[in-house]
Amino acid sequence: MNFKRILVYWLMAILLLTNIIVSYGQQQIRLLDEESFLPIKGATYTYGTQAGISDSNGIVEYERKDGIGMQFSHINYGEWIWTDQQLQVLAKKGYGYRKSISVRIFPVTILAVRSKQTPSLGIKLEYHDRMAHDAAGILNQTPMLNSIRKSGNYGFDPVFRGFKYDQLNIVLNGVQSTTAACPNRMDPPTSQMAPNMIDRIEVLKGPHALRYGTGFGGTVNLVPSKLRFTRQNDAYGRLSSGYQSNGSVLTSEAQIGFRGESYDISLFGAWTQGGDYETGNNQTVQSDFERASFGTNIGLKLGNTQELNVSAIYNRARDVDFPALGMDLRKDDTWIMNARHTIRMDNTKLKSWNTTVFASFVDHLMDNLLKKIEPRMMNARTPASTYNYGARTEGVWSFAKGSLFAGADWRVEGAEGTRTREFLMGSNAGKSFEDNAWQDSYIAKNGFFGEYHLQTGQYHFVFSGRIEVNSAKVNDGSDEFTQVYGDVNQLQVNPSFSVGASRKLNQSTTVGLWLGRAQRSGGLTERFINYFSVGQDPYEMLGNPQLDAEVNNQLDMTVQWLTGKSVFNLDVFASYMQDFISSVIDTNLTAQLATSPGVRRFVNIDKAFKTGFEINWTQRLGAGLQHQLGIAYTYAQDLKREEPLPEIAPLDFRYLLRGDYFSEKLQPELSFRHVMEQSRVSNEFGETKTPSFSLLDVKLSYTISHSIQVSAGVNNLFNENYYEHLSRSVHGTSGPIFAPGRNVFGLMSIRF
Repeated sequence: MNFKRILVYWLMAILLLTNIIVSYGQQQIRLLDEESFLPIKGATYTYGTQAGISDSNGIVEYERKDGIGMQFSHINYGEWIWTDQQLQVLAKKGYGYRKSISVRIFPVTILAVRSKQTPSLGIKLEYHDRMAHDAAGILNQTPMLNSIRKSGNYGFDPVFRGFKYDQLNIVLNGVQSTTAACPNRMDPPTSQMAPNMIDRIEVLKGPHALRYGTGFGGTVNLVPSKLRFTRQNDAYGRLSSGYQSNGSVLTSEAQIGFRGESYDISLFGAWTQGGDYETGNNQTVQSDFERASFGTNIGLKLGNTQELNVSAIYNRARDVDFPALGMDLRKDDTWIMNARHTIRMDNTKLKSWNTTVFASFVDHLMDNLLKKIEPRMMNARTPASTYNYGARTEGVWSFAKGSLFAGADWRVEGAEGTRTREFLMGSNAGKSFEDNAWQDSYIAKNGFFGEYHLQTGQYHFVFSGRIEVNSAKVNDGSDEFTQVYGDVNQLQVNPSFSVGASRKLNQSTTVGLWLGRAQRSGGLTERFINYFSVGQDPYEMLGNPQLDAEVNNQLDMTVQWLTGKSVFNLDVFASYMQDFISSVIDTNLTAQLATSPGVRRFVNIDKAFKTGFEINWTQRLGAGLQHQLGIAYTYAQDLKREEPLPEIAPLDFRYLLRGDYFSEKLQPELSFRHVMEQSRVSNEFGETKTPSFSLLDVKLSYTISHSIQVSAGVNNLFNENYYEHLSRSVHGTSGPIFAPGRNVFGLMSIRF
């Protein structure tokens, strides 16, 4: 009897131990759609010798193995890999997100602020990118994007394939933007986005992604961090700080949040301050600036199928030097607010519906009181303000072989501002004059859009369409403006469409072909600016409310080669533009300022042409090394004037070599950049050739613990004296704004 009992106990112990071992090794992760939060069903996965398919709840079960990554494949989500380290983190959370290829299928580059350990479709950025005070600073880390620079450290205005200003659709979370209050665009939209709350930046190339607006030359979508609900109440946060020696730039940012099963609430802030820097030949560039940003993001679960997300950001800038302009930024206060409601329907073809309301307000002041002017003939100041508000609603349908995105949006933007000139010397001494910069003008846009994805055989087709009603009006037109044009109000209807297809040739290679036509009405500056010097030369600019809408007919071809250790992307484009918006010198118009050489008036040019390519290649080499190569080039021609279009960046080559050692704790990095000479310049706009230059940067990062990261390095190691082709000339001279020389930096980030 005792023997039987002992045997039973032993068997029970063995069974219990076996169960514990199996339970310990058995883990699961739930796959969720990043936008709708619905489970991803039918995703196949391979994990060493294990394989399977995610179930109806999106759950993947596997037995844990050390040092092995998991490969996934899904018709709507593409192919991806989670490393062993990522799997451990996701297993603890119990879920992982994946974005559908509704975005990835387009000609796109994704700049992921959150670090990834495997080759991807995008450009890898680091934790310290969150400390950037200007989102354009992140964009400029890729060769395909450059910026118009009127200041040494602030207000960079992105240029992509030669498209700029309103030709680029720059949006936050696919919905809203801001409108520059400064006529000279000291405060472009990218300067108002808070990088420390951005998860990634999607650069959607060409006029193909029409859901987010009329992306005439492309769409730059800054995507905030997703809400992360947890089963148990949790607190999280981050504190980062850095210093740059050249210009004594201090940067800091922080976030603290609280989350649970039905809420995720966070507060964040950032502050940056810098001074004058030295160029490679020890010349001083005026570049003082002070920038702060504060905000909150509130996410609430309203039951199992609904969510509400409310966010607000306040940006503050003070006393920013702009050497290329006649005035400096003295004050800029901006509010960006939005509220988004999402409902999910899992049992119908209509899978989700989201609606967002948004608004942004900019209060801006610039003057010339900080400028060293001898003799000082006059004082000038321009207070200006803009607003940008609206709403967007969109539904997502899922069918057997495709999916549909359809909805509508409404946006209103307006600007007002008056320049006051107080004469101190000369015949007008003691007198003041006022110039109506924006004429209290506004533009209203009502759009309807649709995007259908069809999977048939080896092909994935995308059909996109958008129709937009554009209404423009002036509430306080100046006499000198209305005398030129008479009727200044206008209504235009702009249709846009795109057709694209991609085909997977084999396990590694995918090719795509895209044809799009986008039509865009002129922006506030192009229509209503009133005798202000806002271009690249000193001529005063006069808007034209009678401009025809410009048209971009564009072809994009893409090739992607993807293996476990390498990703290669090639994008080639050709663009034929009709009624291209530009400007000409009008000798019949008289400038408002005696120092201006004349007046340029916005006009339509019959036709223009652009073509070019972008290459990005990332590869793991072994021995802990990986490298990345990027090349971008654009050729642009004014077919009417038979000369190059202005402000086209030259060929840009980037190479990065990086190591990962001691379980990826130690990361040395070497980056090289070479920019070719730009000899294709516009004589019409007084451009001059820009010499080539080469830069070498070094950096060393170390992860002290899971919570603490530090890095240090040197930018422009050999103290190269150079300037970018898109840098404007210092005001009153023909010399450009030179870039910083050697710059030593250090950064530290603590998170919990």
